[in-house]
Amino acid sequence: MQNLTLTQKASLVIAIAICIVAPTFGYLKIGLAPVIIVGGSAIIGFFFWYFTYLKKPTAPKIILPIFILAVAGLQIHMVEEYFTSFGPAISRIFNVPWTEERFLLVFMMILPIIYTLTTLGLYYRVPLAGFVAWFIFIGPGVAEFTHFIFPLIEPHFEPGNINSISQTINGALVEDMPNYYHKTTGTYYFSGMWTAILPMIPGIYAIYRLTKEARKSRKLMLAGNE
Repeated sequence: MQNLTLTQKASLVIAIAICIVAPTFGYLKIGLAPVIIVGGSAIIGFFFWYFTYLKKPTAPKIILPIFILAVAGLQIHMVEEYFTSFGPAISRIFNVPWTEERFLLVFMMILPIIYTLTTLGLYYRVPLAGFVAWFIFIGPGVAEFTHFIFPLIEPHFEPGNINSISQTINGALVEDMPNYYHKTTGTYYFSGMWTAILPMIPGIYAIYRLTKEARKSRKLMLAGNE
């Protein structure tokens, strides 16, 4: 933590805590899938953030438009997921209690508040806001490619039954779990698949643009020290 300001050190500690707490909480409440997807995205995002934003925040005029486009694409994507029962569909695949109510609470209510505050934080170059942005670029951004893998995974519950089913999982009743298993439906689709590309485009571009900007800033800094 050498050469870091107090704010940067605090942001670093909070970011590390998020990388630990978020996947742990997800594992306890939902199952292993969030640990792999959410935890993996948080850790990858953490390293990008550490080397590109923490010590020298990216100019708002560069990172803010990319972040806003990523969030806008993500929210459109969430609408498709809501109408096609993403949470229950994931529950059927992985035997996790992801009800429609939990999906709405987390993704359509709580996270939009965090996105709004992150936008403000990026404008004022708050270090922790950069971490949240990088998490969005990697997780709900690039990691959306998993939607194209889900149709190939055999569901835990009644993979040969094409109809929606309801099941109690870890004490929670998950209703109307659809089956998107390709071998059963004959159709290659999973909830949210058509709009998954929307947050992926700014997410992938963010990796290119922000790492390029970080390298540029580092070269200018080294040149100034010579």
